[in-house]
Amino acid sequence: MGIYINSKLKFFLFFIGFIYFFIFFILPETGNASRVDELQEKINENNAQIAQIQKEIDELQQELDKTGKDANTFKKQIGQLETTVKKIKADIQLTGRKIVAAGFVIEELNFGIRTKEKKIYDSKKTLAEIIRNMNEAESKSLVEILLAHASLSEFFNDIEQMKDFQNNINANLQQLKELKKDFEKQHEEKETEKKELENLQSRMDDQKTLFEAQKGQKNVLLRETKNKESLYKKQLADQIEKQGALEEEIRALEEEIRIEIDPSSLPVAGSGVLMWPVESRVITQYFGNTPFATQNPQVYGGKGHNGIDIRASVGTLVKASRTGTVVDTGNTDNNCRGVSYGKWVLIKHDNNLSTLYAHLSLIKVSPGQSVETGQIIGYSGNTGFATGPHLHFTVFASSAVEIGSLKSRICGTTMKLPIAPYNAYLNPLSYL
Repeated sequence: MGIYINSKLKFFLFFIGFIYFFIFFILPETGNASRVDELQEKINENNAQIAQIQKEIDELQQELDKTGKDANTFKKQIGQLETTVKKIKADIQLTGRKIVAAGFVIEELNFGIRTKEKKIYDSKKTLAEIIRNMNEAESKSLVEILLAHASLSEFFNDIEQMKDFQNNINANLQQLKELKKDFEKQHEEKETEKKELENLQSRMDDQKTLFEAQKGQKNVLLRETKNKESLYKKQLADQIEKQGALEEEIRALEEEIRIEIDPSSLPVAGSGVLMWPVESRVITQYFGNTPFATQNPQVYGGKGHNGIDIRASVGTLVKASRTGTVVDTGNTDNNCRGVSYGKWVLIKHDNNLSTLYAHLSLIKVSPGQSVETGQIIGYSGNTGFATGPHLHFTVFASSAVEIGSLKSRICGTTMKLPIAPYNAYLNPLSYL
């Protein structure tokens, strides 16, 4: 591009450049400041409400933790249910506040995107006009340019000044590039926030379902026990007896399975092979012949506990421990309430391990579905044989576990659940 431009055009270009910078880079920021401040004030207010609700949830969680996994009295069981209902209600409020927060963030991002779109459009338009005028000036002959100046020194001085102006144009072009990068980044952030908003809205629907289920569970317990400790104790004893008898039936079926497992086909034991399925790492019962399993041999058929129990209140997010495929899901309560796994999910992974998540309150995946590490597969609960909310987590050698149909004499029904020989059960702590 040439630089031999007369003084009049040079002044015009400098003037346009100043107006361009003032209008498109200073005025928008000044005009938008009040709206940005207003949004930020709403965000801060909403964050304060989130912090207050989270504090309430933490206090309720501490109360639930004190009751422990075993609510072995009617009073404890009712208290646990009432606290759980309060906590889920607070969870719903918290999710609602987070939805509002996500809305504010998206609005703020939209505001920034629109502002940058206008800056990019207007600055391109202004630069195009400047370049057009410069190109027109270039069409003048050298004689015409010289005659437009009073002296040669003025002519060469204008040349130097126009070099500076061209440098300014280059700087403005660089600003345009930065604006475009910011614009694209804000678009990505907006898409991420929209996805999070969708997840939050889905989570709120789930929490409302859990809320109604827990209220219903309390009503059933009150109706069945008639508010009497003696009836609750009898119900609990009957449940333990039925669970023990069912476990005997399961063990008998599993004893019929004979599969040799090649140890070299399994991953080397070590931390991080599998991700913890819940945030809590508090184990309420370990794998194998634990004190509870030893004191209650009828419950596990004398074979010990086939997984670990992790502290998790009703409604806690349960996540896939590793990328894999959902083999199947089920709910033993549909066939025999209060025994076995309740609502469960079995996932087969790419390293010859399979993981079982049991006693769920809600299942969020389907058989055959592919899942990623950390993906939400359900919510913890206390379905099946669980005298208190927790997550039962079992690890199998994939080659030896299958989905079986157990025709139970005890329950008088046929139920679907994972079946495996005893040597297929692996200690989860070897891989977490």
